[in-house]
Amino acid sequence: MTDSIRLAKRVAELRHCSRREAELIITGGWVRVDGVVVEEPQFRVSDPRIEIDPRADPGQAEPVTLLGHQVSGPDLGDRPVPPLPDAATLWAEDVSGIRPLKKHFARLIGCMPLEACASGLVVFSQDWRVVRKLTEDAATLEHEVIVEIAGELAASGLGRLNQGIAFRGRVPASIKVSRQSETRLRIALKGLRPGQIQHMCESVGLKVLSMKRIRLGRIPLGKLPPGQWRYLHAGERF
Repeated sequence: MTDSIRLAKRVAELRHCSRREAELIITGGWVRVDGVVVEEPQFRVSDPRIEIDPRADPGQAEPVTLLGHQVSGPDLGDRPVPPLPDAATLWAEDVSGIRPLKKHFARLIGCMPLEACASGLVVFSQDWRVVRKLTEDAATLEHEVIVEIAGELAASGLGRLNQGIAFRGRVPASIKVSRQSETRLRIALKGLRPGQIQHMCESVGLKVLSMKRIRLGRIPLGKLPPGQWRYLHAGERF
């Protein structure tokens, strides 16, 4: 070899496989060029030492879901919150066993973004099954939120909150509110909509200072540090 060629073409030749399979092997992080992992199929090579991991399997190129701990800030919709989708901010205690790859940070869809003043658990996914679940079940999925408050709770205010206060013509189908301290409420609410917690709190004489989502469905924020993320692993379901 004297002229450079695309890495995908060379891997296809070495593996005796299709170009598409070669691309999946490369983007799966199974190929080293002169001892360095290369994940770009279009990478040009010329007389290099190419090593293909014997465990390489194109079928392992599964889409991933990232769970992040977002600090409070602007609502960024379906755009990942910098620097969340970055190998450098992967939580050191992630137990998924998934190797971080460049392709894991592409084509991520943000699901159920937080409000402007909120922090806590956020979800970004490449998996259409996860996106569909969080979209189709939005009205029944439970959010658990810690709310920092100011003001004096009205008489019977806690009872009113637990009965459900109508918001935009709809009373919550399921809600549990407990007082954690003089300045903190814990709210578990299905089908949470933007502005709903503020409205509820204002209805009983309270002002919301901040909110932190600590659970979405069956997925908890847990000990995930602010500004870091982990993978949703195979045994977890929303």
